[in-house]
Amino acid sequence: MLKGYTVPLSPKGVANIAPTPPWHYAGDIVGVEFWTDPAAAEATLPEGLDPDPDSSGRVVAFFVDWQFNGENDEYLDPVRSQYREFFVLVDARHRGRPVAWCPYIYVDNHHALARGWIQGFPKKAGHVHQTRVFASPGKASPTLEPGARFGASVSSDERTLAQARVTLQAPMEDPSVLLSRDTINLRHFPTLEVGKYDKPAVHELVRMDYADQQVADVWAGTSEIEFFQAPGEELADLTPARAGMGFRASMSYNVTQVQPLD
Repeated sequence: MLKGYTVPLSPKGVANIAPTPPWHYAGDIVGVEFWTDPAAAEATLPEGLDPDPDSSGRVVAFFVDWQFNGENDEYLDPVRSQYREFFVLVDARHRGRPVAWCPYIYVDNHHALARGWIQGFPKKAGHVHQTRVFASPGKASPTLEPGARFGASVSSDERTLAQARVTLQAPMEDPSVLLSRDTINLRHFPTLEVGKYDKPAVHELVRMDYADQQVADVWAGTSEIEFFQAPGEELADLTPARAGMGFRASMSYNVTQVQPLD
């Protein structure tokens, strides 16, 4: 009998792209809050989500340097467990409740890409880079202090899609603001059958269930962010009209399931 959680199923069950959950994540974030044209933000929303009238056009961009682990010390194999990611979360509402919707996301690791599709993240291949912090101080690394500067960028198919800068000012007084909205994804798997292309096998809105979610070393400051046009991409339709808070933080959480929305 072939074994595995995802393809490829195999005799030993170790060749699959993503192992059976739980999945554990830890990462460093460079993030930028910004506002775009409210109509452009609304255009990304799937059926079942509505614009948030209290924060119309608000988007948060995340550049993240991640490390993954399963139940078999996968973090000891860094070439598979480490990856970098960029995504945007658009403010929205579900039945009047504030939520965050992920329309675009890029990642540089195919294991992470597969886990993302299972969770409903619409991941595409990309290259993401950000300024890192190291425990040993020096001129090659900023420290978490007022005035520290961070840069980040994302590209796909060798075309730059976004770049950002963040300058820290002070620790964030209430870091819970970063976790205040549930993330909503769309699990969509099409049907490959003539006459049924518009009838997907799976099409469901789900709420991410981030277990044991924690943030640490959260600093806020000023920011700037820019998007660039590229063939086959629509991220730039969310071009920032003005930037808001910039931040730098560390985060960890576990994933065992997603919850279908009623």
